[in-house]
Amino acid sequence: MRTIAISAVALAAATAANAQNIVQMDSEWYAAGQEAIQAQIEKLMNENNAKNVILMVADGNGVGTNYATRLFVGQMEGGLGEDHVLPYETPDFYSALVKTYNINAQTPDSAPTAGAMNTGVKQRFNLINLGGDAIHDDCSTVEGNELTLFSEIVTGMGKSVGIVSTARLTHATPAAVYSKTANRNWEDAVPEGCTAQKDIASQLIDAMESGLIDFAMGGGGRYFLPDGTEMGGLAGRRADGTNLIEMAEGFGSSFVTDQAGFDGLDLSADAPILGLYENSHMMYEADRADEPSLAEMTAAAIEYLSKNEDGYFLEVEAGRVDHGNHAGNAYRALMDGKAFADAVALADEMTDDEDTLIIVTADHEHAIAFNGYCGRGSPITGLCYDVAQTGIEHSDEPLTAADGKPYTVIGYLNGSGSVLTEQADGTFAAPEGRAEVTNEEAMDIDFIQQAMIPMSSETHSGEDVAVYAKGPWAHLFDGTIEQNVIFHVMLHAVNAE
Repeated sequence: MRTIAISAVALAAATAANAQNIVQMDSEWYAAGQEAIQAQIEKLMNENNAKNVILMVADGNGVGTNYATRLFVGQMEGGLGEDHVLPYETPDFYSALVKTYNINAQTPDSAPTAGAMNTGVKQRFNLINLGGDAIHDDCSTVEGNELTLFSEIVTGMGKSVGIVSTARLTHATPAAVYSKTANRNWEDAVPEGCTAQKDIASQLIDAMESGLIDFAMGGGGRYFLPDGTEMGGLAGRRADGTNLIEMAEGFGSSFVTDQAGFDGLDLSADAPILGLYENSHMMYEADRADEPSLAEMTAAAIEYLSKNEDGYFLEVEAGRVDHGNHAGNAYRALMDGKAFADAVALADEMTDDEDTLIIVTADHEHAIAFNGYCGRGSPITGLCYDVAQTGIEHSDEPLTAADGKPYTVIGYLNGSGSVLTEQADGTFAAPEGRAEVTNEEAMDIDFIQQAMIPMSSETHSGEDVAVYAKGPWAHLFDGTIEQNVIFHVMLHAVNAE
């Protein structure tokens, strides 16, 4: 009855518009606008129980970085870029803005932001899955402040749990699925005398042995092997002499370290799967060799976890979007953004909207900035070209700043590409001004964007990120929400009657 009523209203509105003889009705933009609202009118709320939940996090992919990725992918496909639609920007996804601050930080850290999504409460800077009374770097405040994880809740419901990341599996975002720690950097060791918790790598192996984690794939092999030990191309650095990989294999886990091993996995087996492809983070997508893509790992995880008739929870992280931004290297950040979009598209294709809630979001944004006034189609990793007086594509003339030099579309407020350099007396200045940059130089894979404030590594920023969702109860994402609300949507979806 409600759908019929809405359709009647839409028909009446269209008839009224025709009666008014709106002169722009023949415009393709007008037609596209009508199609867009019709898609929203026809969208139906899905109030099914979510058998499966897939939380997909592009680390550092705030609204600005996502904008750049949209143009980057669109231009790679031969378009101007601005009108491109990423797989999660389609009308069948609901969306909202997300506030990312931590309990004690305006500009967030990945550990408590990921923790908020996995526990339903905001957390302190540099901690993972501990309550507000816990103190960073203080092991004595761990006990009694451990929070209940979404993975623990769904495991209690009989569901399987998986993690996929292009960062180290012990890094902040993937660690938030299974770990509780007073310092996100305690990846392979805790301070002497700390008995309240284990290091993060040990917590992952414990989680796999207990049945909390069934599938874990990413980087970070150095934290699972003793110092001086090599295994499958990985070189260990654990000072305690513990071989966590041998422990995992001891309770039946399959272990792989390269593309051949990945390709040979038996995803129909019930044994846990552990994949570690680099000593530290996996390669940037732009440089990837002899290791699976994010989309390939995501597909493998879904195939493996789908054997469970009770369903699963899978967290997928594109961790190196963040690292490309930190490096001030927009090209690599955006290539990993494209890889993330490919993984989202494949996850959507492999699952059923009727029983699978897919959530696409980021943990925080970066200090990325965009220059103007660029004409349509200006290469997002290149120079800002002037607006053309005819047609829609930019002119061939780069815009110049007051110093007479051209500038790129993307810049950063801070980072290693700062135009201010350290002088002999220890001060920072730009005595020769900005470097002259050609479009060819700017679009090189290794180009470091120009920045203002000098820093060895570009920083996060506190601005909002977006969340996109489809499947059961995805319509609960609306307006502007706190980041911890993402957990509550997931929890409601798996408990819906």
